[in-house]
Amino acid sequence: MIEKQMSTEQIYNGKILRLRKDEVELINDNKAVREVVEHSGGVCVLPLTECDQVVLVKQFRYPFEKVLLEIPAGKLELGESPLECGKRELYEETGFNAKTFDFLGKLYPTPAYCTEVIHMYLARGLCDASNEGQHLDQDEFVDVVKMPFDKVIDMIFNDEIHDAKTQLAMLKAKVMLNN
Repeated sequence: MIEKQMSTEQIYNGKILRLRKDEVELINDNKAVREVVEHSGGVCVLPLTECDQVVLVKQFRYPFEKVLLEIPAGKLELGESPLECGKRELYEETGFNAKTFDFLGKLYPTPAYCTEVIHMYLARGLCDASNEGQHLDQDEFVDVVKMPFDKVIDMIFNDEIHDAKTQLAMLKAKVMLNN
């Protein structure tokens, strides 16, 4: 079932991703082309308050031309561990720190053509770490929203939350917390 790379050509090298086109040899000796988006990966954090409120972010997502409700997340920086990234993103996007981070696993959001891996964490023991609130990037505009955990689960099943990382982290946390 393994495909052997015969050649590769870099098509694009951008700020958050690279695109390459590979020629591969299939198991039946035929050739095929694979287009691959290379991404450094990211982390998402499900922040849960003592009162079972989920701290979510609302932000405009350009590819879909609408505002989405998501858990805080961001791109891994070079040399940064997933846990460090999760702590940084939680603080930057929400102004919160957390006492504990439980690893919920990894997610391959689009394995057919992208190398991105998203590491998921459940953050508990939240404390407001900043009198200044968020510490967003210059091109980032994010509103913080708190909602009851079960309401977010209901919104997932009512097709109101479309973000894959939010759906999976919430559902994994629901199972983990119920055990």
